[in-house]
Amino acid sequence: MIYVDADACPVKAEAEKVATRLGQRLFFVSNGGLRPSQNPLVEMVFVPDGPDIADRWIAERAGPGDVVVTGDIPLAAKCVAAGAEVIKHNGEPLTRANIGNVLATRDLMADLRAADPFRQGGGRAFSKADRSRFLESLDRAVRKAGK
Repeated sequence: MIYVDADACPVKAEAEKVATRLGQRLFFVSNGGLRPSQNPLVEMVFVPDGPDIADRWIAERAGPGDVVVTGDIPLAAKCVAAGAEVIKHNGEPLTRANIGNVLATRDLMADLRAADPFRQGGGRAFSKADRSRFLESLDRAVRKAGK
C-alpha cells in the first residue's frame, strides 16, 4: 500500500501515476478539500479536523511492505520505526539511518524560528527536478517495499 499525507501535498498526481503503473493501492489521507479520484486503485480517506489526525491514521496502518509519502518528520519517524519505506515530497528517502538527524534538524530549526520572529520561511520553491526525483524515488520505494 502507498499512504500519502495529502494535506498540502504537491505530488498527488505523480503518486497516482506511479501507483497505477505498478498496480498498487493508494490512500490519500486528509481532513477534506480533495477532489475524489475515479481510479479504482485510489482511495480517499477523510479524517476529522484536528491536530495530527491524518498522521495518526497513517501511523496506525503503515508497516513493512508499505510506502508513506509525507513531509511531516514526526510522522515519518513513526512510519520508519514501524518498518515502512518513507519518502518526502521532493523524493528524499527517510530511513533508519537518517531519520534521527532529520528529526533533530527539524527541532533545531523550530527552536531558531521561535527565538527569532523575523526568521521565517526561506525555503526554495518546489521545482520540476523535485517532481522528477519524487517519481523515481517513489518507484524505487514501492519496488523495495514489495521485496
